Parts: sequence; C-alpha cells; structure tokens
Amino acid sequence: MLKKLSLVTAVAAVAAVSLLIMPVLPATAAPLSGAIFTTDSSGVPVNLNIYPTKEAVYLNGGPGINAPDGAAGLPADTYSFQVTDPSGGTLLSSDAVECRQFTVDGSGVIQNVLASGVCAHATGSDGEDGGATVQLFPYADTPNNGGVYKVWVSPTSRLDCSAAGNKNCFVPRYSKTDNFKVRDSRIVEIDTRFWKAGYSQPLDGMLAIWTDTNGATNEKYSEYNPAVLAFHEAHVEAAEQGTHLIQVSDQANCAIARVVSPTGKISTATGGSVSIAVSVKNHSAGNATYFVDVYCR
Repeated sequence: MLKKLSLVTAVAAVAAVSLLIMPVLPATAAPLSGAIFTTDSSGVPVNLNIYPTKEAVYLNGGPGINAPDGAAGLPADTYSFQVTDPSGGTLLSSDAVECRQFTVDGSGVIQNVLASGVCAHATGSDGEDGGATVQLFPYADTPNNGGVYKVWVSPTSRLDCSAAGNKNCFVPRYSKTDNFKVRDSRIVEIDTRFWKAGYSQPLDGMLAIWTDTNGATNEKYSEYNPAVLAFHEAHVEAAEQGTHLIQVSDQANCAIARVVSPTGKISTATGGSVSIAVSVKNHSAGNATYFVDVYCR
C-alpha cells in the first residue's frame, strides 16, 4: 500500500520540482548508455514480458542475463521512472515522480529506492545480479488497444519539462524504455538474428540497439531462452505500432557483411554500422514477428 508523504518528504518534493524546470541540456550530451528490462520480483526474466497482474511487474537495471561479460549496465546515478502508454503521451503512473526513484551503483545494478523516502515503491531481490528489483505499481490501465505498456527510466538530473519532445518531463534521448503487457497474450515482436558461416544457429551474445517510436533506446542481446521465446535472437517484445529502429554494429565475432530488413531490403554497413527501420502495424487482432537478419563475416 502506498504510504502518505511526511512533511520531510513534502519538502524534498518541492526541491525535486525545482529540478524539473532545469534548462535544456546541450545537444552534444551523449544518449544514456546501458539497458533496462522488466521482470518479476525475483529478477528472473518473465515469459514474453506478459504478466498476470499490474502488481507483478518489476524493473531491473541492465545488463540482462544474456549479455556477454563486460556489457554495461546503467551508469551509477539516481534515476526516476514512469509507466505510460506506448506513445508516452498518457502518463499511467499515479503517484508523484519523487516517489519513483532508485539508485544504481558502480556495478550497473539497482541498489535501493532510498531516494524516494517514505513513499518509495516496493522492492525485491534480484536472483541474477544480487541487486534490487523495483515494483512499477501503482499505474492505471493502458488505453492502447494492443494492451501495451511502456516503462521509462531516466537520470533524475536529466528530467526536463521544457525540453522539446519530452514525455511528462522524461526526455527520450536520455531515457531507456521497455515494453510489457498485462493479461494480454498477443505477441508482437522484433527479433534480430546474427548469422555467420560455419555456425548452424544464429550467434548468441550479439548486441542490437533498439530505438522505440519515441526515440528512446534500449540494448538487447541475442540469446537462446525459450522461456521468453528468444531463439538465438535479440528480442523486443510488445512492440508498439509505428516505426522502430534496430541498429547493429561490428562487434566481436561479427563484422557486418549485410543486413536484411523485415521487408527484404538489403543494407550494407557504413562505418561498421547499420540502422534498419521496422514499421510495426496495428496487430490488435493477432500475432506478428518482424525479423532483422544480420549476416556476419
């Protein structure tokens, strides 16, 4: 149950509000690095990012369990989060942003929610990385006809209510997002596969950077994990309608020769990198998988 704000927390909230009206950040600032994903309280990935109740959804800092050694989690900092519809235009989180904060330590995992004071969200213990998981509830039902929710994470210092294109003060460039569903079994996914001669299956541990329809990003690594329907793929689940980008770059064991989009368009790497636009249709009545196939030298 959500606790009431104390006088001390109310004072802190006033201070935090002043933070939200900070000037626009320089355009040269780098996008936020690292990754986030949704999970249950135990930190063990949940099948398809589909959950039985809104209360069952928790947040974890990256990297995920499928990431290779050396992959980065979120930079050490204090972060805020929100739950919205896929467009980011409808705020579904029902408590104040000051109550939706957590701290990440130098190892890239969530440490605690002490920054939120007495109105902090419930936490669990991550069974994979030893950090904390953070419950997203309370939030309202999504108005999206595909049943999709979007969670956003941004450094609290980067919240900017005056920035162009901000979503409830969250700036896409400085945010990580992940999508999930509650009590909705329809599957709409973007799967990136990395193929190389001499291997019978696509390569695991390969990085694909997903940019959602709002311009926020997240890092996905290819894995074989049938529990989440990832079959040697970098898996984006519950993709919303609209244009997404999948960016792949040269990495260990994969110098990109060509990339084939879901429509069959073939692209070659420029400077060792390729960005593929994926146009997701309205699949409210059924399932769809969009494959991006990367061919490595």
